[in-house]
Amino acid sequence: MVKWRGMTFGLLAVAAGAAVAQQAIKPALPPAVETSAAPATVPITPAAAGGHELNKTDVDAWLDGYMPYAIARGDIAGAVVVVVKDGQVLTQKGYGFSDIEKRKPVSPETTLFRPGSVSKLFTWTAVMQLVEQGKIDLDKDVNEYLDFRIPPRNGQPITMRHILTHTAGFEETVRHLIHDNPDKLVPLDRYVKESLPGRVFDAGSTPAYSNYATALAGYIVARQSGMTFDDYVDRNIFQPLGMRHSSFRQPLPKQLQPLMSQGYPAASQKAGKFEIVDPAPAGSLSASGADMAKFMIAHLNGGAGLLKPETARLMHNYRLDVIPGLHRMALGFYEQNINGHRGIAHGGDTSLFHSDLTLFIDDGVGLFVSVNSSGSEGAPRALRERLFDEFGNRYFPGRPAAGKVDAETSKKHVEQMAGNYFNSRGIRSNFLHILDLIGPIAIGPDEEGKLSAPMVTNTGNRPRRWAEVAPFVWKDLDSDEKIAAKVENGQVTRWSFDTVSPFMVFDRAPWYKNPAWLAPALYVSLGLLFLAALSWPFGAIARRRFKIAKAHEGRRLHLQRAWHGSQWLALAAIGGWLTFIGVGFSKLSMLGGPLDPLLITVQLLTPIAFIGFLLLAGWNLRQAWLEKRGWFSRLWAVALLLSAAVLLYVAFAFKLIGIDTTY
Repeated sequence: MVKWRGMTFGLLAVAAGAAVAQQAIKPALPPAVETSAAPATVPITPAAAGGHELNKTDVDAWLDGYMPYAIARGDIAGAVVVVVKDGQVLTQKGYGFSDIEKRKPVSPETTLFRPGSVSKLFTWTAVMQLVEQGKIDLDKDVNEYLDFRIPPRNGQPITMRHILTHTAGFEETVRHLIHDNPDKLVPLDRYVKESLPGRVFDAGSTPAYSNYATALAGYIVARQSGMTFDDYVDRNIFQPLGMRHSSFRQPLPKQLQPLMSQGYPAASQKAGKFEIVDPAPAGSLSASGADMAKFMIAHLNGGAGLLKPETARLMHNYRLDVIPGLHRMALGFYEQNINGHRGIAHGGDTSLFHSDLTLFIDDGVGLFVSVNSSGSEGAPRALRERLFDEFGNRYFPGRPAAGKVDAETSKKHVEQMAGNYFNSRGIRSNFLHILDLIGPIAIGPDEEGKLSAPMVTNTGNRPRRWAEVAPFVWKDLDSDEKIAAKVENGQVTRWSFDTVSPFMVFDRAPWYKNPAWLAPALYVSLGLLFLAALSWPFGAIARRRFKIAKAHEGRRLHLQRAWHGSQWLALAAIGGWLTFIGVGFSKLSMLGGPLDPLLITVQLLTPIAFIGFLLLAGWNLRQAWLEKRGWFSRLWAVALLLSAAVLLYVAFAFKLIGIDTTY
């Protein structure tokens, strides 16, 4: 459901977009729509050295030059952009269409967008309101607020502070995440109890972004306030701020439904249905740009209307420093600094909508953008990242001081970084752990010995150029983006980069699961299995064509057939896993139950097939010696036994053995 600025967050690396029939004609874009929200007395901020004045005239001209081209080039139907300054709306503008078929332009005042995980900021605000009231303690075991129990890990419970900083230790969960069938909406109380993910990190030790943890926080808000989460947000956030065009409810209230923008895979394709987010407090918000302006102004004004100033300062200024030198988590917000100006932010995505909210907290400025289409590959990411970077460079220019590490030392540091890593926002305790093997995250030296991080690309999806500016801290030569590593006992154990470092790190893969050797071994084993399986039908065809007598009879023939059958059974299990992953991640709604019969079948089949393949591979090797076959047959038998061993090892190591429909 959620992505990050700087690189597209596919829920998992192998997720593929669902195929949608394209419309024949791309729409012409209407002129930008704006409202007269900014009075003539809006103060003008003097331009910083080399910058522009932050005023409505300049911002409008800049946006009108950037946004129409960006959405047309990215095959995006429509967008809304809002800028606030010093407690007032500086400008709020709509671009393109909210409904292409009806030629309905985006209204910044009334058109609703789905800002995805920006919703979390409202949930965190609700939590902090209850902290003010003494109904929630940030450092108390959350089990005291629940009607079910979350088991401790290594004796450590989870606190609300852990949840707000994404350090509760939960692994990722994708079942019952997002779909388009309101009849299958999972109520919040049922969701938090049935979708409890495994805890794979000690509380407080590792940032690991968690939609589930946010849903849990929303459930605690409901229990501690004595009302539903939706009612609480309506009464304590939307009503005080006058946010009349906002709702967490799914489906939307009837009076808001006509105002909801359509969501599009691309402007050139048909609109999708209204998306249902089961962990609702983590991402079910629908809101207009004008309403998001009110929320930004409240936080920029010390929480006015929502929180006491001291509570807002605690929320904004708390900093969890996991890897020094990189951006950090506040309480709910994450840092996104530029040119020495501190920003606190949150991004969010559904399948169709893509958004970002940034508060330049020390400058009294807020920026919100949302688009209603996924567009061409990487378009929403590029639009949002460039908007943020160019806004910062235009109105808050600066050149932060940068050091330098000598070439020889830097080369050694790059060599220490080299290796394969697992994303902390991943899955460790169930079968989807296999994605860490087939989609590894690698980092290391390029041909010149400089740092190469293929996954950390720029907005053009090109490799960034890194220079080490401090020990184990690298800066992109073309932006403020940094990579840094944590070094323990002379070894790099984890690293991250600015865009995701507040809520995600990359831990070095243990040797026994390292894709560097295990992935090639797996692929070779699969190849050998496939060739061995094909030899059975091809051999039968050849014997029939050339009238060759059967080599075996009786019990020996039955065992030979069992041997070949085990190969096809193993292929069937592998095919089942590939089908589940391919179909499931082509449309996330398929992960909410429709594929459970396939999943259970393949989970039952896997141990039978892989253990049977290994046992019969051992029998085949024994027969190769007893029957005094040639050297090639003996080597082939050894290779197949090793292949069977690798397949079974992978199945155990990456949790393919077992029955589990919570993932």
